[in-house]
Amino acid sequence: MEAIVVGDMRRRRSTVATALAGVLAVDALCHLYWTTGATWPAADTTALSQAVLNADVPFTPPVLLPLVGLLGGASVLVLARGKVVRLPLPAEVPRWATRAVAAGLSVRAAAGLVWASGSGTPPDPAFHLLNIALYTPVCLVGAAAAWWLAHD
Repeated sequence: MEAIVVGDMRRRRSTVATALAGVLAVDALCHLYWTTGATWPAADTTALSQAVLNADVPFTPPVLLPLVGLLGGASVLVLARGKVVRLPLPAEVPRWATRAVAAGLSVRAAAGLVWASGSGTPPDPAFHLLNIALYTPVCLVGAAAAWWLAHD
């Protein structure tokens, strides 16, 4: 019976790690795509910046490529924490990386809740809708998943 429970827990951890890493990887790929100068799904870089950040920030390679690296690396380390991939690193590295992902997503989720209330920033209609419907819920679920994965 104990072997079944351990096997179920391993499967659950690998499933959660794969899902969280997938979200991080998709985010990295979006940022990588934007380094090409493409602005989909927005009409131009100003609209993209407003929809994603509710601010005018340049969507240029020097700004985006560090994010691509950070998100991509986090994705791999989350997979290592979930024992989906094996890396030649001490076990503490994926654990602390997953904690960092959890902390970052928690901060973004908290900010998203403040912004959803209309505080802190005048809501751009696209940003406000995306924040409520996509960004904040994904960050809340992702933070919970990462905290769970980081826990022993």
